Amino acid sequence: MPALWIAHVHVTDAEAYGRYAKLAGPAIAAHGGSFIARGGAFATLEGNTAADGTEKARHVVARFPSLEAAEQCYRSPEYQEALDHARGASERDLIIVETTE
Repeated sequence: MPALWIAHVHVTDAEAYGRYAKLAGPAIAAHGGSFIARGGAFATLEGNTAADGTEKARHVVARFPSLEAAEQCYRSPEYQEALDHARGASERDLIIVETTE
């Protein structure tokens, strides 16, 4: 069953986070992932604040062929290399959920 990778992000260091984004895209694609949403307009109806009280204003949704593929992507050396740039440059929530399709 396909799965969605859903991230809510508060960027604290745009330059470092840009390095993450540049590397994360190819890592996600290499595991069969494709972006459905990457930034863009949004409306917060409940919750979604960072530890400092600011809103997590960047939202990313990627579709993977399966929950397992999404988890393998996250644990891959390529994605972990990208993630090294996001650590300390953002506050993130990341979940993976199977779709009903």
